[in-house]
Amino acid sequence: MGGMSGPPPLVVRGSVSVPDAELMWRFSRSSGPGGQHVNTSDSQVELRFDLANSESLPTVWKQRALERLASRLVGGVLVVRASEHRSQWRNREAAMTRLAALLAEATAPPPKVRRPTKIPRGINERRLKEKKRRGDTKRGRDPRGWS
Repeated sequence: MGGMSGPPPLVVRGSVSVPDAELMWRFSRSSGPGGQHVNTSDSQVELRFDLANSESLPTVWKQRALERLASRLVGGVLVVRASEHRSQWRNREAAMTRLAALLAEATAPPPKVRRPTKIPRGINERRLKEKKRRGDTKRGRDPRGWS
């Protein structure tokens, strides 16, 4: 069996991927309660990606991502944290998956503009005719005319 070689490349969308050289990793101890193992291992992962200075993304994609992720960026750097697993390796994979999903969503093309459609006259006439018929039915239920 092969050993651990490192995380797979971060594929954003299609053939566009981010090289490992543009990713900065930081490891620390996870917070919260735990046993003996949790207090001694650096299992929390912080993945940083300098979006503003990235060379791997096409210019159009980078502009879109900078606009859409503006509230999450600190000095043009996107930070993703993962600490839900006890294993640092699994937290690294979770952080990579999250970053890839964020970048894919932020770089996606804007949705097509919805062109409003005109309601056909026949449909509107049928709707009004049905409303009139229901109104007449209800008006016929008036108990005042029964005496």
